[in-house]
Amino acid sequence: MAVEKLSVALDERVAAEARKAAEAAGMSLSAWLSHAAEERIAIEDGLRAVSEWEAEHGAITEEEKARAEEILRRHGII
Repeated sequence: MAVEKLSVALDERVAAEARKAAEAAGMSLSAWLSHAAEERIAIEDGLRAVSEWEAEHGAITEEEKARAEEILRRHGII
């Protein structure tokens, strides 16, 4: 996998918490930040997909949301 080396600036508190989280996960700070960015991208992709679906089919109902949560819980995702 190709990597791009970057220089980033983080708020001191955010940097300290990210270092703690990386250490707790047994990861380098770079790997942890990369993983966090991948997760955020996946979340934004999912939100965009839901918005596109709702634009075509209408808003997701409370009943549909409850059913989705039930399925996610059954599979241990939430």
